[in-house]
Amino acid sequence: MHSIGIDIGSTSAKVAVMEASGEIKELFLLPTGWSSADTAMLIKERVLALGLGELYFTATGYGRVSVPYANKTLTEITCHALGAHYFCKSDCTVIDVGGQDTKAIKLENGSVTDFTMNDKCSAGTGKFLEVMSNRLGVRFDELTRLAKNSDKDIAISSMCTVFAESEIISLIAQNVSRENIAKAVIASAINKISNLVKKQANTSYFLSGGFSKSEYVRENLEVCLQAGVTTHKDAIYCGAIGAGLAGIRNLRREDGNK
Repeated sequence: MHSIGIDIGSTSAKVAVMEASGEIKELFLLPTGWSSADTAMLIKERVLALGLGELYFTATGYGRVSVPYANKTLTEITCHALGAHYFCKSDCTVIDVGGQDTKAIKLENGSVTDFTMNDKCSAGTGKFLEVMSNRLGVRFDELTRLAKNSDKDIAISSMCTVFAESEIISLIAQNVSRENIAKAVIASAINKISNLVKKQANTSYFLSGGFSKSEYVRENLEVCLQAGVTTHKDAIYCGAIGAGLAGIRNLRREDGNK
């Protein structure tokens, strides 16, 4: 029996194929596209092609309702907590910046004790940086590269993504360099993320999700939070790994009840 964790987010779907022992066998990612249901079926086809035999599927993420073959569904809070603890092995606050929301999840003894979530506004989320990157005509990884070469600090004062975009248009018209605008954009996002995370203040933090790929973001979060922020090369899969681990627990519970 293998446990399959599926995390369907707003921009990408992450999948963790796990052995019953808890060892990760395979990780893969697909773009969510316009239809979570279609993506879910593509995932099933790819997993079945591995020829693993009996499977147990656990789905999480905003698109978890679009996985009709899932044996169980769980919230992102639970799964990101389990996945982060799988890597960090210690108490911390998990920072997950998704495409549509940002979550700060406090862990004690491997369990969630509290969390704060921003799902009412795109400021301080992946969508904010996607919009701003598009306005500057670059990808997010290029945005951080530009920011590193900034030679002047400027501020974006608007809390709203729409108004912040208007500020950027104005800065472009004033011939402010893309490097300086890029730094201001990321600083604005990190400031909003940090303010949310401080509601779950801790001595250490773990960065999961897509932003975990950016060393620039991680370093600047450390400065704002004045505490260590660690991550892992596979932290983007925390939700899927957590779902896979939850599936293993359910399987063991079912076996124990037989």
